[in-house]
Amino acid sequence: MNTNTPFADRLRHMVDEAESLLASAAQTGDDRIDAVRDRLAAQVRDMRAQLQQLEDDALHQARRAARSADQAIHSHPYGAMGAAAALGLLVGFLAARR
Repeated sequence: MNTNTPFADRLRHMVDEAESLLASAAQTGDDRIDAVRDRLAAQVRDMRAQLQQLEDDALHQARRAARSADQAIHSHPYGAMGAAAALGLLVGFLAARR
């Protein structure tokens, strides 16, 4: 199941590109440039970890919301059917206006 959003895909691509650039950059012998490259590598690792945490949190929240909706529908089936019918009428009305 692919849970990535287009934003997450683009962000992951940017992190992958940064890692690729860092991997291709050889040690230059210049201590200042090497220090900057090392800091950038650490930031890329942190970004990758944060991106993974954001994806995990979003997936957890989506699952929790689905469980909550499922419980609400089972607790109030007629209300859920009425809300679905009202939403269908609204969508149909808006679609017919165009």
